[in-house]
Amino acid sequence: MSSGELETKKSGDFYWSKDDEPHAKRRREILEKYPQIKDLYGPDWTTCPQIFAVVSLQLAVAWWMGNNASWPVLLLTAYVFGGFATANLFLANHELSHNLAFKSAAANRALGLVANLPIGIPFSVAFKKYHLEHHMFQGHDAIDTDIPTVGEARLFSLGGSLLKIVWVIGQLFFYAIRPLFVRPKPMGKWDFLNLVTQAAFDMAFIHFAGPRAFVYLLASVFLGGGLHPIAGHFISEHYVFHPGQETYSYYGPLNVFVYNVGYHNEHHDFPKVAGSRLPKVREIAPEYYNNLKYHTSWTKVIVDYIADPNMGPFARTMRKKVSKSD
Repeated sequence: MSSGELETKKSGDFYWSKDDEPHAKRRREILEKYPQIKDLYGPDWTTCPQIFAVVSLQLAVAWWMGNNASWPVLLLTAYVFGGFATANLFLANHELSHNLAFKSAAANRALGLVANLPIGIPFSVAFKKYHLEHHMFQGHDAIDTDIPTVGEARLFSLGGSLLKIVWVIGQLFFYAIRPLFVRPKPMGKWDFLNLVTQAAFDMAFIHFAGPRAFVYLLASVFLGGGLHPIAGHFISEHYVFHPGQETYSYYGPLNVFVYNVGYHNEHHDFPKVAGSRLPKVREIAPEYYNNLKYHTSWTKVIVDYIADPNMGPFARTMRKKVSKSD
């Protein structure tokens, strides 16, 4: 998409596009030229042991920290280690939302409940519902809940960098509660199972490991989702750093912790390709990706977002609201 296909961005407003999102068109073009990419489709079973390993390690560290470490050491460890562990589990759920661990949707949902456990707050089942809509209706007003609300964007566009820092620190919180206001959905049996399973685990963990250990888990989520290098992916994926382009990939070393979610153009083009195989998409069709703007540092993404007066919650591409039947 070229910058000429965007409506003029007004101060205090989003970028509005009259065109369809770019990924479906690019997918058709690439598959016509490189049909072998379909060979990359399908789940990667190694996601399952990775999830169990990270869940076990994070819970073990939480128990040890809660029962042996001082508060400063506990919080520092939650930032340095726990932030990466929880990011890994969040993005594991991202893989599972696309059924990329098993062929069975139920098996992916069940594994999502396990990956959810160290997070402390049930989100796995609801995340899948909203994330798939983000793919189907990227940028659509009142459907894509990945985009800040107008009120949220206006509030955190005030005061220059200061309120942007506050927004970055709390971005995971806003990401989690935004769908409840923008597009609430009724609870289903899997939502109920997610809630009951998580509540039972939280109570058992607090009982056996102690409240300080549970604080470590929550601190890992909060600290790892804010001013943390790994949290740069929230901003890097779709915030418009270059008008005319709405999705950005990140090609850097932190991809190893998060199932290559940095290959975000590749992921939106081919959501049936597991994260472990996304680099192969770029290798097969480099001319479609090397000419796009991309990031090489998630830390720089956060710094630039805060420091650049042209960046902020309004730096997203929007489309007029459509119905699901359109």
